Amino acid sequence: MDICCIGHVTKDTVITPYDTRELPGGTAVYFSHALAHLGHRYQLVTALGASDTGLLSGLRASGVQVRVLPSAHTVHFENRYGNDPDQRTQRVLQEADPFRARDLEHITAGVFHLGPLLAEDIPAEVIRLLATKGDLSLDVQGFLRRVQNARVVPTDWAAKRELLPFFRYLKASEEEMRVLTGQDSPLRGARVLHEWGAREVIITMGSKGSLIYNGEHIFDIPAFPPRTDRPDVTGCGDTYMAGYLLSRLQGASEAEAGAFGAAMATLKIEAGGPFTGTPQEVGALLARHAA
Repeated sequence: MDICCIGHVTKDTVITPYDTRELPGGTAVYFSHALAHLGHRYQLVTALGASDTGLLSGLRASGVQVRVLPSAHTVHFENRYGNDPDQRTQRVLQEADPFRARDLEHITAGVFHLGPLLAEDIPAEVIRLLATKGDLSLDVQGFLRRVQNARVVPTDWAAKRELLPFFRYLKASEEEMRVLTGQDSPLRGARVLHEWGAREVIITMGSKGSLIYNGEHIFDIPAFPPRTDRPDVTGCGDTYMAGYLLSRLQGASEAEAGAFGAAMATLKIEAGGPFTGTPQEVGALLARHAA
């Protein structure tokens, strides 16, 4: 496989000022749907309870190759959004078993994208194993989530300095960057994360765009305003990273990959739900904004 994502599929309850929905979610779902519509060799490795395999029906219908590991339970999140779509509060109603290195020994890929949802999802032994097989990419959000009385509260990642050198790509939101580094400036935070070992740092900032730092150059990537007054931002970062990693594998520069990922995120916001666009639609959006 060119890309393999490792992360839990969740049962999500999404509450917005407009409605309440029940749907599968997590990095595993949004990242996978995005790559499925870009037509590349891709595999998802996930774990969920035996009674919840129906959560995978949409992914499999889209052609995603899914390997399911057993878990006593499936992760169940409640995501509540207010009038600011860049902000949300969460509750964890149920947790899944962590991934184990022995279950992943025979998985191969050029890039492994890790999407932990909670701090214990992906142990250090898994990271060390996968780093011997291909490049590692990390969405750090789960390592910064501690569950307290069903509430998700921010916490630092204790093993960050030990484990960041294993990762070629690191994606963090602006808020996550602050928790990790103590820096308010995205650029200063990106530089700290690079100094700690991540070779390519991507800081996403919602409607303010994103910043990419590779140790030598800084790339400011604008966000493309969506043409909707009811934006669905759940999974935007996952969609961005799907486009970014695929573009980088295909030889795009950091700036080109960031723009492609940002355009994918905008199309996802406009349509609602996981990304269902095409490379041609992404190209057309980029062309409109370049004119």
